[in-house]
Amino acid sequence: MPTDPQRQPDYEWVEQPACESIHYIQHGVPSSLIRWHHHREFELHLVRATSGRIFVGDYIGNFRPGNLVLVAPDLPHNWISNLAEDEIVPVRDQVIHFPSTLLHDAQRVFPEIRAFTPLLEQAKRGLEFTHPDTIAQATTLFDAVAQACGPQRLIHFLTLLQLLASCEHCRTLSSAWHQPQTDSKHLDWLNSAADYILQHYQRELPLDEVALFMDMSQTQFSKRFKRASGHKFVDFINMLRINRASELLAYSDNPITAICFDVGYNNIANFNRRFLELKGMTPSEYRKTLPQRAS
Repeated sequence: MPTDPQRQPDYEWVEQPACESIHYIQHGVPSSLIRWHHHREFELHLVRATSGRIFVGDYIGNFRPGNLVLVAPDLPHNWISNLAEDEIVPVRDQVIHFPSTLLHDAQRVFPEIRAFTPLLEQAKRGLEFTHPDTIAQATTLFDAVAQACGPQRLIHFLTLLQLLASCEHCRTLSSAWHQPQTDSKHLDWLNSAADYILQHYQRELPLDEVALFMDMSQTQFSKRFKRASGHKFVDFINMLRINRASELLAYSDNPITAICFDVGYNNIANFNRRFLELKGMTPSEYRKTLPQRAS
C-alpha cells in the first residue's frame, strides 16, 4: 500500500530494555513496521535489500541497498519496496533507535560527546549519507552492533556515530519549512495506556482491565491501541515480558522457571513458545549465547 505523506502518521512505540542504551532491530518484507509513522527516538536506518520509494517528512525519493538515513524524533518516515505482492524478503532493514536524552545526558560526563550535536541537529530534517566508503564501514558496524551486547554494543554504536559525524558526503531530505503532522492528544492517550501496561504487565493483565482504565470498550481500545502503537495488545504484552526475561537471563542467575513467573507467565510451555517466537531460540539457548556465560 503506498504511503500518503499528507496522512496523519502512526505513532510507533519503541520498547527500550532497561539494560540497554540503544534498541536494535532488523526486519524483512512484509512487516507491520513498514508504515507511515514516527516515534520519540532517533532512528538510524540501513537498507540491506530491495529498492523502492523513501518518504521522510515532505521528501519523496528512491532508495536501494545501502540507503543510510538518520531521522530525528517525531519526523515521519517510511520505506516502500517495489516487490511482487507475494514476494518475501527475510532481512530488508537494520535499524538502531536511541532516545534523544542519551547523548545529551552523556555530555555531562563525557564532553567529547558534544561533537555529535551538529549531526543530531541535521537529522531533524532527515539526513542521508551517500559516500560508498561510509556506507561500507557503516554496514560493518551495524552487523557488529547486531552481534554484540553490553558495553561492546555501545562501543560499536558510538564508533558508528563518529563515522557519520565526520562524513562530508550527506544531504538533508525534508524541507526546512515542513511541520510534521503529529497529534499530541493521540500521543497522550497512547502514553497513558502504555504507562498503565508497563506498571502491571508482570502479572496477569487482561484486556478488559486496561480498557476499563482507559474508559473504553474492549473493542474500541483494541482498535485504537493497534492503530496507535502498531502492535496488538497481546503482542505488546508478550514483547514487554520477553524483553524483561532477556534482561533477567543476561544479568541474573535466576532459574528459567523463576524468570517465567517473574515476568508474568504462569505456564513454562507458553513462556518457552513465546520466547522462541520473538527471539528465535529458547530461553536456555539464549542464556548459553551470552558472552559472559560462554565456556
